[in-house]
Amino acid sequence: MVTTSRPVWENHSPAHICPFDQACSYLEWAAKELKLDPGLLEILSHPRKVVTVSIPVKMDNGEVRVLAGHRVQHSDILGPYKGGIRYHPAVTLREVSALAMLMTWKCALLGIPYGGAKGGIPIDPKKYSVGELERISRRYISELIKDIGPSVDIPAPDMGTSAREMAWMMDTYSVNVGHAVPGIVTGKPLSVGGSLGREMATGRGVMIIVREALADQGRSLPGVRIAIQGFGNVGGAAAELLHQEGAKIIAVSSGAGGVFSETGLDIPALKAYAAENHRSVVGFPQATPISNADLLTLPCDVLIPAALENQITEENVDHIQAQFVAEAANGPVTLEANRVLEARGVTVLPDILANAGGVVVSYLEWVQGLSYLFWDEERVNREMEHLMVNAYRQVIQQAQARRVNLRLAAYTLGVGRVAQALTDRGLYP
Repeated sequence: MVTTSRPVWENHSPAHICPFDQACSYLEWAAKELKLDPGLLEILSHPRKVVTVSIPVKMDNGEVRVLAGHRVQHSDILGPYKGGIRYHPAVTLREVSALAMLMTWKCALLGIPYGGAKGGIPIDPKKYSVGELERISRRYISELIKDIGPSVDIPAPDMGTSAREMAWMMDTYSVNVGHAVPGIVTGKPLSVGGSLGREMATGRGVMIIVREALADQGRSLPGVRIAIQGFGNVGGAAAELLHQEGAKIIAVSSGAGGVFSETGLDIPALKAYAAENHRSVVGFPQATPISNADLLTLPCDVLIPAALENQITEENVDHIQAQFVAEAANGPVTLEANRVLEARGVTVLPDILANAGGVVVSYLEWVQGLSYLFWDEERVNREMEHLMVNAYRQVIQQAQARRVNLRLAAYTLGVGRVAQALTDRGLYP
């Protein structure tokens, strides 16, 4: 395998699966298949810019706290940086660095003129008031104001953030430059330049890729048994859309645990229950309790990890019984676990393809914001589906041509396009 140096901040315990090292392993895997020049690999292995800012915030009780906020900009070879901002206690610089790199390959794979970025603040948003979250969001974006812009870096919602935070960030940026700038963030409310279809976009993309993969094996969604780990924005939307298409959702879970029904869950009723119970599905009366770990090992046709990274590892991969694994989360299957699954004939639909619906509709929102011309939801969904299906077909063709699995096919396409653009642009100076 081609080796590269790691950025100096990426020291970690070898006992822990480091997200950044895993992302680099995927890059090196693709680079070996592509026979990439070592110099190009070295450039692509490092983010172009890493920014960490201090965020002083006055709490509701008058206390002042100083938080850390990160923004990693991996590549702008193909266009402006693009990536979410997450508020979660587990946010680290190495995690954000990994996700920024994955976003670069994802955008290239989908044919979107963006590079990858990611940001985050290591907080639990549930422990802060709305006023405190607003002050944190506004100060964070004001500290980054020289590093972002509608043609530079366009943030979006991620875990722990939503349209509300994007509206605050858009307003903060706009006030500082003196005029409204709807293209500075995506995932905004419709009232300030958001796009129809954005809320369900990532889940819709998962549904489309699962549908296409089943169709390639002569199957369709009605009656297919699906288990979904994670019932947030992505997992919940995927469950709803797959249920509407006739799939049987036999299990879902939220942070504290999950629920199971052999005959299929009533997804509309479950969504209503979760909305009234702090987004938790635990205790849903029409189902049997199940743990997050046990959900992963259920016998089913399709398993959709839609929560955190590193959920299917060498420790539990032998117990996975699904025929398809669709990565709705970022990096839920480790590289070694992926190899085991593929050797057993399990089809793994990789994250940079399966969960790309969100960034596709973010791109469409950005285009609408720049042109001040907004589309109806039918057109947004149609444009997104076209890009998703086209990318899926290209991955299938690449896998067949190179005789590799779908993950390596997706990475060779994404990495190869960025490497080609870097070669064509040349190295400055």
